[in-house]
Amino acid sequence: MFTLPYRTLMHYKRWATNGLNTVIAENLERLPADERILVRRLLDHVQAVDEIFSHNLEAHPHGHLAPRSVELPSFDALASKARSTADWYADYADALLPEEVDEAIAFSFSNGEPGRMTRGEMLLHVAMHAAGHRGQAALLLQKNGIQPWPDRMTDFLKAEDASPERQVPLAEVAAR
Repeated sequence: MFTLPYRTLMHYKRWATNGLNTVIAENLERLPADERILVRRLLDHVQAVDEIFSHNLEAHPHGHLAPRSVELPSFDALASKARSTADWYADYADALLPEEVDEAIAFSFSNGEPGRMTRGEMLLHVAMHAAGHRGQAALLLQKNGIQPWPDRMTDFLKAEDASPERQVPLAEVAAR
């Protein structure tokens, strides 16, 4: 199915985001104060862009005047919003129909400039944008001796193959 790559990408994005946030939650206090702020700024920026494009995909105004919050939220607030937004994107991609992938939508960027992208391009954008910033956050963790989440598609696919919902029941294996 043509929408499968988008579904995989959004499920991977959710897995990687939640995994990174788990590592950060367990280690945030180990980072120097200025780097804790940097990590929160990165996560806030990703969250803002994710929110902007989820609104764009629904053809609703996003209300953001910048690709970040006016006030920097706490890490817990960011992680909670990220979980919810990641779930939204996974559900959106699961429901995306093949004929919708190339549908272009006009919107405004946070600076007011007009934009136009297909639904597929928007999903690719949020996935690639988040991946880059997860890498920056992971570098800050590594710099401080903290092992980041294994943010690789291959790790996600391996984890997905091991998940109970993807396992073939033994009775089906024996019947083959």
